[in-house]
Amino acid sequence: MIHTENLSAGYREVHVLFDINAKIKRGGITTIVGPNGSGKSTLLKSIFGLTTVYSGNVYFKGEDITTIPSHHRTRLGIAYLPQVDNVFTNLTVEENLKIAGYTLNGDEYVERREVALNAFPELNDFLNRKAGTLSGGERQFLAIATALVRRAEVLMLDEPTAQLSPKFAEIIFDKVLELRDDFNLTIALVEQNVRRALEISERAYLLVSGRVVFEGKAQELLEHEKFEKLCMGIVE
Repeated sequence: MIHTENLSAGYREVHVLFDINAKIKRGGITTIVGPNGSGKSTLLKSIFGLTTVYSGNVYFKGEDITTIPSHHRTRLGIAYLPQVDNVFTNLTVEENLKIAGYTLNGDEYVERREVALNAFPELNDFLNRKAGTLSGGERQFLAIATALVRRAEVLMLDEPTAQLSPKFAEIIFDKVLELRDDFNLTIALVEQNVRRALEISERAYLLVSGRVVFEGKAQELLEHEKFEKLCMGIVE
């Protein structure tokens, strides 16, 4: 669905990623792990068009989208949900959903809104509440629901369980599996709970200092004899 070729990127003069070759396969969950500062979030942002690309390319369904603005990537079906600021906190839940569907005609919006609320029925009780009054987990529900309204095909989640209780974090992981299985979404996941993220994933990439040091099946990384050291960035 998405792949990068020799992608080097960062933020203006700050070079973060170096020659990244990565593939996010259709209909699966790909987890990107690594120590803090390794470039995990930067990779997602680069795919979405929010960084400075120095060299290399980003492809979506075989099309080179390296120079396409991020709002056009949204229309192509790519959704990026950052850890924070992923909803409009000063607007109601209903208004957030409406904004997500601004390019849809009336009937299409009604259909997609229903799809989103069926996936996250908990939101039905909060439609008239400001998003800023929701709990962290409920905001994640709303953020993902807006992606469903937009007919996203690729969902890139950046630390979706950060600062959530263990119980709510597990609910989020269950929802991610449902999104893959029920909507055939292609999911890229950056997650602090590395073991749990790998357990629900098919493939994994491990970044250290902006470079790929492991690429393969998620289970292989979980079972690697140096798993703990690798995830801390200790590469021997």
